Amino acid sequence: MSDSNTKPELPNQLSVNPKSKFYAEEYFQHEIGIRLNSKERNDVEEYCISEGWVKIASPVAKDRFGRPMLVKLKGTVEAFYK
Repeated sequence: MSDSNTKPELPNQLSVNPKSKFYAEEYFQHEIGIRLNSKERNDVEEYCISEGWVKIASPVAKDRFGRPMLVKLKGTVEAFYK
């Protein structure tokens, strides 16, 4: 048996920010893809499938710590392993 090919089922909500409560290291062992309204996105910082949104970094706006502000886009969200 080869357990190295088994991938954990993706959660309903996941974030790439290690400070977020929705961050989980084990999912990032494999490459994850996100589709929003049937278009694949490569700039997603956080997603929620049940609520139908993704958050992406704003190209211009920064918070008071100099990090990019997150913009919420709504639609049909699909998460998958590449």
